[in-house]
Amino acid sequence: MHIKHVTLRVKNLEQSIRFYDMITELTVLRRFKSDSAEIAFMTNGKGETEIELLHIPQGQTFEGKGMFICFETDKLDEMHQLAKDQGLNPSPIQNPGDQTCYFYVYDPDGVSVQLRTFPN
Repeated sequence: MHIKHVTLRVKNLEQSIRFYDMITELTVLRRFKSDSAEIAFMTNGKGETEIELLHIPQGQTFEGKGMFICFETDKLDEMHQLAKDQGLNPSPIQNPGDQTCYFYVYDPDGVSVQLRTFPN
């Protein structure tokens, strides 16, 4: 068993699509409307990662703390610089001593997104 996708309720679908496209390099796989909702599924194209961005006017978005989504990258320094250049205020790159390095950045709705390298 594996997670098929994670759904994030967002305030502004276009802004969220731009963020996830830029920071995680996910692209829109499919996009559609259902009643008052607008939905975009974003993927890495390999079927390994998929998130659903769900916008419902007047709908509640995630407001909690203590949760983050981790994305593996082999371009940590480049993505950290990109986040800085875009004014996203990323955390410093951290090295916890387990052969990984990572940083955090917040998406437009306040979800903490971690980009992390892992040993081969």
